[in-house]
Amino acid sequence: MTTYDDRASLADLTSTVERVRRSVESVIEGKPEVVRLALIVLLAEGHLLIEDVPGVGKTMLAKTLAKSIDCSVQRIQFTPDLLPSDITGVSIYDQQRREFEFKPGAIFAQIVIGDEINRASPKTQSALLESMEERQVTIDGTTYTLPSPFMVVATQNPVEMEGTYPLPEAQRDRFMARVSVGYPSPEAELQMLDVHGGVSPLDDLTSVAHSHEIVKLIEAVREVYVAEPVKRYVVDLVSATRTHPDLRLGASPRATLHLLRAVKAAAALAGRDYVLPDDVQALAAPVLAHRLLPTAQAQLNRRSAEQVVGEILQRTPVPAAHARGEMPPGAGIRSF
Repeated sequence: MTTYDDRASLADLTSTVERVRRSVESVIEGKPEVVRLALIVLLAEGHLLIEDVPGVGKTMLAKTLAKSIDCSVQRIQFTPDLLPSDITGVSIYDQQRREFEFKPGAIFAQIVIGDEINRASPKTQSALLESMEERQVTIDGTTYTLPSPFMVVATQNPVEMEGTYPLPEAQRDRFMARVSVGYPSPEAELQMLDVHGGVSPLDDLTSVAHSHEIVKLIEAVREVYVAEPVKRYVVDLVSATRTHPDLRLGASPRATLHLLRAVKAAAALAGRDYVLPDDVQALAAPVLAHRLLPTAQAQLNRRSAEQVVGEILQRTPVPAAHARGEMPPGAGIRSF
């Protein structure tokens, strides 16, 4: 368990997050909020779904984040003929020793990049369910623990439907947040041509942080203080999605936990050891929207899940300033 004495070194670890951020932004130019959300998910022990049109840098973002951290990385190209054993591993019979030997699959890495995850069949997609939720893999009755930190960064193209399989609700619910990279601004695109026009931006990229530093940061994020009124605010927001008339499926209790963990990481990145309602409002859409299913009428009216979350944020009362209790009793602000 992390104590306050252990966390005295957080000032030294501040530079770790800044180094990773600068490293990723050197490749993903003009998208600071996208990079920030990716770091939040990493420190909150979550998984990230990057959904956007082709060619905007979805896979590049995942690769850059992975290469910026000195940890094991595996990339899985999801295809219709990909098998579950390609992901989790398989037991092979060794004739010399006359026993089965387990050959780990691509999931046995600290950062796993799942490219175009919706191109694999639901059977293959389901191979990720146990690993993403319980951080373990069970093969032939034997359970194998996955390394720490562990993060799945998956990409998918929402436009092209030929040869794709929509992610089932159980799979989407295991992703802490969904982000869209979007097109770069003309200035950022022009700079991209000047800097990366001749070589791959990943060629000169080196690791700027070690995995053990990320583990220590994750432990520190767990200790960020959340006042009871802010916790109630999180629960009220999630509960409102379950009764909204434009939604036929609201957010799960897992979504509540993911939102709480995400806002803790956001507070830490902002230099605070306590959460504000502003943190909750900023992350509500990225954490909740991809889990929600609009009704048929809402779809006809072109009402998106993000719009519904925005409406819920406007209707849900925000904790009063005197009731927030941002600071834990006797604690001062410690620099992250």
